[in-house]
This record gives sequence, structure tokens and C-alpha cells, in this order.
Amino acid sequence: MMHIPLIAVIIAILACLYGAYSDLKEGIIPNKLTFPLIGLGLFLNALWAIIIGFYSLFIYALIFTAGIFILGYIFWRLGAWAGGDVKLFTALAALLPFPPLLISYSLGPFNFPLLAPYPFPLTIIVNSILSTLPFLLLFVFYIGLKEKPQVISDLLEPLKNYQENLSRAVIVTTAVTITWLIIPLIAFQWIFLSLVLILILVMIISKLPFLIKGVLVGVTLAYSLSMNWEVTLSGIVVLFIIITFIGLIKKLLTTVNQDALQDELKIENLEEGMIAAHNLYERDGEVYVDKESLLNKIKNSARRGDLLGLTRPKGKVLIRSLAAGLSEKDLKLLKKLKQEGKIGDTFRVKRGVPFAPAILIGLIISLFLGDLAYIILELIGTFI
Repeated sequence: MMHIPLIAVIIAILACLYGAYSDLKEGIIPNKLTFPLIGLGLFLNALWAIIIGFYSLFIYALIFTAGIFILGYIFWRLGAWAGGDVKLFTALAALLPFPPLLISYSLGPFNFPLLAPYPFPLTIIVNSILSTLPFLLLFVFYIGLKEKPQVISDLLEPLKNYQENLSRAVIVTTAVTITWLIIPLIAFQWIFLSLVLILILVMIISKLPFLIKGVLVGVTLAYSLSMNWEVTLSGIVVLFIIITFIGLIKKLLTTVNQDALQDELKIENLEEGMIAAHNLYERDGEVYVDKESLLNKIKNSARRGDLLGLTRPKGKVLIRSLAAGLSEKDLKLLKKLKQEGKIGDTFRVKRGVPFAPAILIGLIISLFLGDLAYIILELIGTFI
């Protein structure tokens, strides 16, 4: 009997290898790769559903594939993903709607691959996004050393704030200790509940007056050290490293990303294929650029309870920030708007960073290690 999931895995890996090569060489993931893959993936899962007699499997495959496409479309509209990335993720969802579980092994208290409770295609996306960080970091350092020295200084700012990071680590340790004392008194001792309680306590302790905060942290820390000084000190060190790392990542994805991966060019120096850094809109006769970051858009939409606000038009779209880049028509429009005085002499463009290699790495990690985000949560739960 053919082992369809194994065949699907081999096809997925080979497709991602070709996609990564094409993205690095040509800056595009071709439709001739992704469109046939979507059809082939659905066909293989339909065949596997018939072989094993579990017909609902194909229905789930259709649902997951459609769901990933919709999610990808939203990210495409936001300018976060290129069209080829969306189609490749959709193809992987069609090929691997469920984890194939080809291997199983134990490492410490965990059995790998460690799977998240959400669909496997989402695990591939999560791992792919996390896999971009090392490449992005190296690229930013390269740009900083070669062209923009201030970028490296901005990136390393969280390392300079070591006193503030250490203070935060001690506050989190205090919150963890208090949670450890409270949780046994609660009937439902869930990991999620512990994390929520820690978060609430961190916010409360951080807002306390300096003297009260100092006494509370001092007493709690002394108690924790007396109970187990090794775990307490190692916990503070680990938290300090995590907080510093999060600060670096935040810098990398916000101000540093903008400085290193975007350039302000004279409109007459723009060329076809250059990617607009932001969408350009016209509303009530006024032309403006949407500079709100993706993270802020998500936060503001969630705060308003208006998820459709992520993709709702903010006026007439004149130019989109898409991976296809500026067309000849876009360049003529920008020159016309400049002559009319509706925009300035410069326009911000971004440097394209190939995402397909990260998708390949994300797929490999998903198959043999599991979900990185879920693994991190499990490690935090073990520490708590």
C-alpha cells in the first residue's frame, strides 16, 4: 500500500527546495510550481482518505487549505507576504493538512516532534516566521556594516539597557514565586491560568510605588532564595536573557527593520520592480501614505473589535506595497503627483528579503522537531 503522507512530505520538501532556489535567484516563487502543488496535494489526500476509509480527512484538508489561503490573502493585502509565499503556504496546507508523524523520539521530558493543538499548516507558518529572524539579523548587520552604521547602534540598544532588563527579570521572578504560592489554592491548575496570573502580577507590581515595590520584591525574592537559591538565580539569569532577546527582536522588527531595509529615494531615481514601503492612498483629494505597522494594525483592530479593519480600504489605492514592485504606470503616477505638489520629492522603497528559504527551514523543523512556539511554551511551563 502506498504511504501517501510520506510521498506528500517528499514532494513538499522538494518543492520548497526549488521555491527557495527560485526566490533567491529570481526573487519569485513561480506559479508553475505552486498551482499544480495545490491540486496534487488535494488529490493525494483524497486518495489517502479513500485508502484508509476516513473520508472526513479530505474535507478537513479542503478546510485547512482554504483557511491558510484566506490567512495568507490577509497578510498579502497588508504587504507582509508576497503572492508566491501565500501560494506556497497554501500548497503545503493541501499536501500536509495533518502532521505525517514519520519519526518519534524523546529528549528530556518531551516527546518529539512536539505538536501544537492547532492545525499543522499553522505550525509550518509559525516556524517559518521564526526562522526568518536569524537571516534578518545577519542581513541587518551586513547593511549596518556596509552602509548604515547607526542601524547596529540601534539594534544593540537593548544590550545597553541591562539594568532595566535585570529589574524586569527580578519582577517576573517575583510574579512567578507569588503564582507558585497561589496556584495550589485554585481548583483548576492549568498552565494557561498560571501564565495569565503571572502576566497580571507583573503589570500590578510594575505599577506599584517604588518603596512598596522594593519591599514586595525584596521579601518575595528572599523567600524564593531561601527555598531554592539555585533555581531562583538561574531563573533570573534565564529571564534576563529572554527579556534582552525579546528587546533585540522588537528592535529588529520595528525601527531597525525600517532603517536597514528601507531607502528614501528621489522619485526620478525610482526604477521598475522596486517595492513600495507603504501603500499610497487618495481620500478627499488628499494623497497620503499608510505608515502604520502591521503589529499596530493588528493591535488597533483587536482593540476596536474590528478585525475587518485590517483589510478595509482607507481610500482609493494609488500604489500598493506588493512584491511585484512598481510598474511603469506607478512611476508615471508618482512623477505626476510630485509635479502637482501632492507628494514630496522622495518616495520610500523597501529591499526584498527572500522568504522561501525560511519556509523550507520552517517545514523541516515542523516535520522533525514540532512547533517552536509550543515548545517554548512547554519549556516555560516546565520552568514554572
